[in-house]
Amino acid sequence: MKLRRPVIAGNWKMHKTVHEAEGLVKDLILELPDVSNTDVVLCPPFTALYRVAELVSKTSIRVGAQDMHWEKEGAYTGEISATMLRGVYCRYVILGHSERRQYFGETNQTVNRKAKTAMAANLRPIVCVGETLEQREKQDFKAIVRSQVIESLDGIPADQSGELILAYEPVWAIGTGRNATPAQAQEVHALIRSILVEIYGVKQAKKVRIQYGGSVKPANAAELLSQPDIDGALVGGASLEARGFAAIVRAAS
Repeated sequence: MKLRRPVIAGNWKMHKTVHEAEGLVKDLILELPDVSNTDVVLCPPFTALYRVAELVSKTSIRVGAQDMHWEKEGAYTGEISATMLRGVYCRYVILGHSERRQYFGETNQTVNRKAKTAMAANLRPIVCVGETLEQREKQDFKAIVRSQVIESLDGIPADQSGELILAYEPVWAIGTGRNATPAQAQEVHALIRSILVEIYGVKQAKKVRIQYGGSVKPANAAELLSQPDIDGALVGGASLEARGFAAIVRAAS
């Protein structure tokens, strides 16, 4: 039996106006009237964060952002700080998502700076790692994932590691309709766990939750989440519809 509490996070990406977000959240609250044994996190666009936080304030659902800057403030046009996110009641923040790496030049080093800043501001970072299709086909994926984990977590002490969440997202399975088989996903989750053992030791490594992200749907959620080292899901497209997302939450529960 797993001792780690499941965490299901919905990454809305660049979807939903504030009005649309209101409708989705209200439907989701009706679908999930009582969630006591799973952490549920909604990650809307920046524009909807405050309103979503208001709507879920009397529920167990929490709010997360999709990115942030590593500086507290400054001349960084278009960026958002950890302090700003805390000001709109964020508790989590996604860092290093493959789309940020692909389109906006995110690196392990910038993810590391952001993760340290997030934790200093009492935000829980969801640190994303994962390989491309080319890297998987070349059998380079284990080395890629290893470097991503080690470099992204560099300098984060063991006594803070329990606040971390890692998300394994095979890039080739994001938004493609393809997903890693439960065995493939578990293989990499076990690898990540072993790397955490190297960094933090067995006791602390067992506390870190590792999500799977990559075309998670109600149809495949239960089998994925039953794997011993998969502690939740970072859900993309399926988080944009209340009934489907709620079904994934129930699969975790």
